[in-house]
Amino acid sequence: QVQLVESGGGLVQAGETLTLSCAASGIRYNLYLMGWYRQAPGKQRELVASITSGSSTNYADSVKGRFTISRDNVKNTVNLQMNSLKPEDTAVYYCNAKSLVSSLTFWGQGTQVTVSS
Repeated sequence: QVQLVESGGGLVQAGETLTLSCAASGIRYNLYLMGWYRQAPGKQRELVASITSGSSTNYADSVKGRFTISRDNVKNTVNLQMNSLKPEDTAVYYCNAKSLVSSLTFWGQGTQVTVSS
C-alpha cells in the first residue's frame, strides 16, 4: 500500500529552524515528483516546494531563500529544511508524490507547524 508519512512538525519561535521529513513507500519513488504543500486555517492548500528525481527544485516566492527541499533516492525520503520561520508559515504541511508516468497522486496526512511571534 502506498504511504507517505511526515514527521518533524512542532512549535517554534519566529526566526528558528525546523526540518520536516517524508518517508515514501509502496511506489517507484524515483518516478515521482515529490513536494511539500501547506494549508493554513481558512486558506487554500498551496505548493511550498517540489523536487524531481534529478534534484531540480521549485519554491513558492514566499519561502525562497528560507526553505530548502531535498531528497534521498536510496532511503526514499524527502526533507524540507525551514529556516527563518515566520508566524505566517504556520500551517499543516503535507507531503505529496505525483507520478511522472501516470495521473496518480498521493498525499500524506500532514504535520502541524506552528510559529510563534
